Amino acid sequence: MPSIPNDPAILVSYVNTHLRDHYPSLQELCASLNLDEAQLCQKLDAIGYVYSQSQNQFQ
Repeated sequence: MPSIPNDPAILVSYVNTHLRDHYPSLQELCASLNLDEAQLCQKLDAIGYVYSQSQNQFQ
């Protein structure tokens, strides 16, 4: 499993890039990378990013 960035500002870019290039949904990304979806969303929400299912990215 690849190491994911800890810094939220870098993490949002990392996650959005992976969603765009490799995963059709946040659920699939989290399952593949063994991430807790709720914790990921909470961490990114803390810096103002919310997942948009229709856009498949954090905005």
